[in-house]
Amino acid sequence: MKANAIFVTFLVSLLTAATVLAQNDRIGSAKLPGHPRILMLKGEEAAIKKNIAGDKTWAKIHQAIITESDNIIASDPIKRIQIGRRLLDKSREALRRLFMLSYAYRMTGQQKYAQRAEKEMLAIAEFTDWNPSHFLDVGEMTMAVAIGYDWLFNQLSENSRSVIREAILKKGLEPSLNPKHNSWLKAEHNWNQVCNAGMMYGAMAIYEDHPEFSKQMMNRAIETVVHAMKDYGPDGAYPEGYGYWGYGTSFNVMLVSALEKAFGNDFGLNQQPGFLKTATFMQNMTGPTKLPYNYSDAGSNSGLHPAMFWFANKTKDPSALWVERDFLMNSDPKRHVRDRLLPAVMLWGGGMSIEKITPPKFNMWTAGGKVPVAFMRTSWTDTNAVYVAMKGGSVSVNHAHMDIGSFVMDANGVRWAMDFGMQEYESLESKGIQLFGRTQDAQRWTVFRLTNLVHNTLTFNNQHQRVTGMAPIISSSNKPDFMSAVTDLSEIYKGSVSKSVRGIALVDQQYAVVRDEIETLPNETTLRWTMLTPASVKITGPNTAELTKNGKKLTLQVQEPATITMKTWSTDPPKDYDAPNPGTTLVGFEIKLPASSKTAVTVALVPEGAEKKATQKMQPLQNWNK
Repeated sequence: MKANAIFVTFLVSLLTAATVLAQNDRIGSAKLPGHPRILMLKGEEAAIKKNIAGDKTWAKIHQAIITESDNIIASDPIKRIQIGRRLLDKSREALRRLFMLSYAYRMTGQQKYAQRAEKEMLAIAEFTDWNPSHFLDVGEMTMAVAIGYDWLFNQLSENSRSVIREAILKKGLEPSLNPKHNSWLKAEHNWNQVCNAGMMYGAMAIYEDHPEFSKQMMNRAIETVVHAMKDYGPDGAYPEGYGYWGYGTSFNVMLVSALEKAFGNDFGLNQQPGFLKTATFMQNMTGPTKLPYNYSDAGSNSGLHPAMFWFANKTKDPSALWVERDFLMNSDPKRHVRDRLLPAVMLWGGGMSIEKITPPKFNMWTAGGKVPVAFMRTSWTDTNAVYVAMKGGSVSVNHAHMDIGSFVMDANGVRWAMDFGMQEYESLESKGIQLFGRTQDAQRWTVFRLTNLVHNTLTFNNQHQRVTGMAPIISSSNKPDFMSAVTDLSEIYKGSVSKSVRGIALVDQQYAVVRDEIETLPNETTLRWTMLTPASVKITGPNTAELTKNGKKLTLQVQEPATITMKTWSTDPPKDYDAPNPGTTLVGFEIKLPASSKTAVTVALVPEGAEKKATQKMQPLQNWNK
C-alpha cells in the first residue's frame, strides 16, 4: 500500500510538471459505480433486450453484431504492424472487436465472447507501445481496452486484470503526460476529442486502483475538450466536414455519454454553444442520392453515424434520424459492422421505433462559424429531389481544401456537381509529401485534388485561393420559390480581384442558379469557372453543355455574360503521387475581365424536365434576399 501511495504521488507530480493539470476539480467527491460503469451499467442489458424484441430493425442490427462477433472469434489477435507513422488502423480494429465482443457477452452471457476479448486484450497489452508519437492511435486503443476491461471485469482472471490494467496505465494514460505527445490538449479539432475520450475511458476503467490519478485525468479531459467543442458555435456546423464530424463528434459524444452514465452529470459540456445543434448540420450533409457533401478531407461515401442517436434522444427530436433511418432499414447490416462504434447505437437508440421516424420540417438550413454552410432541397422524401449545398469559410481550417465557395448538386437521383474529397494520407506521405502544412506555399497545395482548380468554384489568373482570409455567408433566404445563400469570397481572392461575391439559389423548386459578381483590379483578369461532374459532358453551344448520367440529363447554361466558350478539362492526375480520378470531368469556361471592371456571371443548372422554367432573369445579389 505504501509503494502504491508513493507511485500515485509521483504520477500527480508528473501531471503538474507537464503543465496539463486541470485547474478545477470538476469531479469533486463524486464516486464511480462498480464495474461495468462505462456507457452501460449493470442490469441495463434488459432494456436493450426489450427494444430488440419489439422492433425488427433493432433486432436486425443486434444480430449483425452477434454474427460479426462470431466471425471475430475465428480471427487471430491483432499484431503491432505500423503503416508509416500510424498504428491507427490496428487501434480502430481493436476498438471494433472489443466493443462488439463485450456487447455480445453482455447480451448473451456466452463465455466464448468474453474469452476471445480477453485474448485480444492480452495480445494488445504485450505491444511495445501504442504509438504515442501519433497519439490518436493511443486514444483509440485505450478506449478499446478500457471498454473490454470494464465490461468484462468479472469474467477476467486476476492475472489478466493486472496485465490489462497495467497496459492501460503505462501505454495509454501515462504517455499523455509527456508534452512531446500531448499538444492535442490545446487543439481545436478532432485530435482533442478523440484523445481526450480515450483518456477518459482509460481513467474510468482503472479508477479504483489509481483513484487520485484517474480523477485528475478525468478533470483534465472535461476541462480541455471544450477547446474543440467551441468550434460547433454558433449554429452547430463542424468546420472539418462530413468525415471528421463522424470522427471527432462521435468520440466527443462517447466522452459525454460516459460521464452522464457514470456520474449523472455532463459537467456543462452539452451547454457548449452549438453542440446540441450539430445533428441538424450532419443530417443536412447527405443529399437525396445518399451521397454526402464531402468537402475538405472527407470520403465520398456516406453511412450510419451512431452519435446521431444520442443527439436525437438528447434533443427529443427523432426527425434528426431521418437519414439514419434509411441506412438502418434499407442497407445490408453487414455494411454497418465495419463501424467500430456500432454497439453504441443499441445503447443510445433506446425505445425509438425506427419505422415511425418522420422527416425534418425544414428544407433549408444555414449556419455560421469557421466554415459557414447552406443547404437547400425540394424534399426529404423524394429521391429525385433537387439538393444544393454550398460552403464559405477559410482555407486555414484544419483539413480544409481550397474549396471556398464550392457547391454540390443532386437532381433526379444523380449527383451532378461533385467533390473529389480526400486522397488517402498514406498514399501521399509515403511519397514524401508533407500533407498538413497550412501556409500559402505548403506542399499540401501541390496535391491535385486539394486546390480550387478542381473544385466547383472560381480561379483567377490561375492562382490558388488565399490561405488567409474568411468567406462568411452574408445573406440567405428560405422562401420556397427562391431558397438562396450568398457568400463574400473577396478575402479568399485578395490580390487577384478587389471583390468577389457568390450566390447560389434553388429557383421555383426546379433548378439551381450560381451567380458571381466580380470587381477587378486595375489589370486584365482571367476568370475560370469550373464544375466537377461524374456525368458525360457534351458541349451543345458556345454557352451550353449537356450532362448525362444513368439515363438522366442536366443542362448547364451560362446566362451571362453573353460571350463565353464552354470547355472541359481533364482530371487525369498530373503527378505520380496524385490519385486517379476515373469517370470525372471538369466543365466550365474561361473569360477575360477588363481592368477596373464589374462583371456578373450567371450559370443555370437545369435538370431534365425543368427547361421551360429556367427563364427567370436573375437580380443582382444585393436584391436576392430582400
